[in-house]
Amino acid sequence: MSSGFSGGFPDFFNNINSTVNRNSYNQQLNYRSPLAGILSDTMVNPRSDLIGKRSLAEFQQQQQQLQQFRQQSSIYSRNVKPRGYYQQQQPSPLDLYSSPEISSVSNVTSSSSSVSRYGNGSFNDGRDSKYRVNAVNNQERDKKMLHRLQELEKELLLDDDEIVNENGNDAVSVVTDTEWSGTRTIQKLLNDTVSVAKKPETNNSFVSPSPTTSSSSSCASSSSTVSTKQLISDAAEAITDGKTDIALELITRLKQISSARGTPEQRIGFYIASALRTRVERVNTMMESQQASSAAELYKKEHILSTQLMYDKSPCFKLAFMGAYNVIMQTVSGLRRPERKIHVVDFDVGHGFQYVYLLHEIAAARKLDNGLFPISLKLTTFGNGGVERLKLVGDRLKLLSNKLGVSFNYNVLEFKLSEISTHGLGLENDDVLAVNFAFKLKILPDESVTTENLRDEVLRRVKGLSPAVVTVAEQELNGNTSSFMTRVNDAFSYYTMFLDSCDATIPKDSLERVKIEEGLSRRIVNSVACEGRDRVERCEVFGKWRARMRMAGFESIPVSQFTVESLLTKLNSGTRGNPGFTVKEDSGGISFGWLGRTLTVVSAWH
Repeated sequence: MSSGFSGGFPDFFNNINSTVNRNSYNQQLNYRSPLAGILSDTMVNPRSDLIGKRSLAEFQQQQQQLQQFRQQSSIYSRNVKPRGYYQQQQPSPLDLYSSPEISSVSNVTSSSSSVSRYGNGSFNDGRDSKYRVNAVNNQERDKKMLHRLQELEKELLLDDDEIVNENGNDAVSVVTDTEWSGTRTIQKLLNDTVSVAKKPETNNSFVSPSPTTSSSSSCASSSSTVSTKQLISDAAEAITDGKTDIALELITRLKQISSARGTPEQRIGFYIASALRTRVERVNTMMESQQASSAAELYKKEHILSTQLMYDKSPCFKLAFMGAYNVIMQTVSGLRRPERKIHVVDFDVGHGFQYVYLLHEIAAARKLDNGLFPISLKLTTFGNGGVERLKLVGDRLKLLSNKLGVSFNYNVLEFKLSEISTHGLGLENDDVLAVNFAFKLKILPDESVTTENLRDEVLRRVKGLSPAVVTVAEQELNGNTSSFMTRVNDAFSYYTMFLDSCDATIPKDSLERVKIEEGLSRRIVNSVACEGRDRVERCEVFGKWRARMRMAGFESIPVSQFTVESLLTKLNSGTRGNPGFTVKEDSGGISFGWLGRTLTVVSAWH
């Protein structure tokens, strides 16, 4: 049909529009209008001309048909979703309703009916030629009006993805008066309402950059700002769904907006992008050796050094160690024994920086007692293949203890689960046993990794030693049994805040800061790219640690307000009162955070 509609469109308009020039359109597409079938199919068999006679019933029927079409056009125009951007500024198609041609449509049809009702040559009084001229003029007006209505319908219903002008922009004009868009079919408009919640079905589909972004803005996403967090979330989701092509595209975009020398968010985005790409490449090539290599990085000397620097330079980590040893000292002081021999079993001494603080605390306690009740310290740790390095750590601590006048003993054992016993640890009857799990439990595999469940096994064996106090210090990070998407998103939020806190205390260009971030990047790669036994660090939030400790038979030791205030004083002295850092009691533990985000939590148990 001349109108381009495959069916259901009234022939009445086709006859009027038979001479309309359609070259004014950029393109003519073959499609079936959503209006097809809505307009009455009884609108057929009109007269071949408008000048001949027609009955009153025919005139009224044509009037009704025109009114129905105008109402349907108005309905669809009101249901069109608003655009968020504009390609070109053209008059609104809806402005046609206010044009003189449309406003005079009743006059047009009235005149036409006047002529057709009486027929040609019905009058011999000289008015016949006048009516013929009016009829021709009215016919031209009808053609112009119909042309406008068809243009309006096309603007409202055609898909702008298919009609592109010579400049590469949408050929369909944009409604500027009411900010309605007429560039989608009705079905597309219905689908767009849930397009945010749906994932692309093919590798050529585009992932919406933001759950709050409308479908119109996603079409112009190349020029819009996409957050690093959303790109990371979408990439993780694509990897989970096995859509590697989409994941790689998003990772590429993530690399473009991130930087290893930018803001904390940009730097963490850069590290996570590298980790995500490593995971995709490992899945595509089944390179298990690459995964194992990532895990091995966390046991090398460089990473151990960077970890110790993080513990020593970050206020939130450093205070966690201080809080653990503060609880140990309070426990020992409360026993009121004539001679207090503290025996600390530490599963990961590292470079021993944290024990410098404990030795100073013991020295200060001895001064308060005027030396009447001497306090000695015995430290037992496990080699894990690095016995020689740990012996050097013991030698440095021994020199410090001699300087402070504190009796100090140091033991390094080759770690074996069976040696966690009174005899294996060399415990004596007068020892006050304190077990320190400072950032150690997270690297012990649990039931999600192996049926041996080393994490719970170690806790049960320690409980069997009847320690006076057990301290647990861990990161507040949900990275163990949570889903891959949750793990990646939480890692991004956590480490972004961590780096932001570092900006307040450590210069970005310092060598120590560089080494800390190098270790951080290795940690992120292992957490994101690896699974199974090769995923070394499996952090959990404090609520999960609390449940695990209780299942192992431990009871919580309440934290005193004095301890919290003491740590807050140390924090203020070390950070010059920076209000971004926080120390507070939280569900039986002490949490340390930055700008409202908890980074570390220390708790005590017996």
